[in-house]
Amino acid sequence: MPEDLRAHLPEGLADRVFPAGCPSRTVLDHITSKWGVLILLALSEGEQRWSELRRRAEGISEKMLAQTLKTLERDGLVLRKAQPVIPPRVDYSLTERGYELSSLLVPLVTWAYNNADDILNGQR
Repeated sequence: MPEDLRAHLPEGLADRVFPAGCPSRTVLDHITSKWGVLILLALSEGEQRWSELRRRAEGISEKMLAQTLKTLERDGLVLRKAQPVIPPRVDYSLTERGYELSSLLVPLVTWAYNNADDILNGQR
């Protein structure tokens, strides 16, 4: 039988994150969305322009990319740097907190990638 994972959580955390009004739910929604994870991982490789991010996250619409970047910027995870040039240029990068988060997402994404075939084959 697997060991109780609650033993690895900080004291009382499990009891505090489950109530509907816990602010962590909003943050988790932002960072664990399909596009949020992919954008954070892409930016963990370094500063990128809008078009680079759009190519990296295949299938993301312009609207979803804009929405995801705005949300992650508002959450203090992504920096938006507009360059005063013509044509306009905007670069995106991670904040220190964004890098900290992306380092935690790498094992999750690695696990998902390594197990995706088995999981999806099991659904058939």
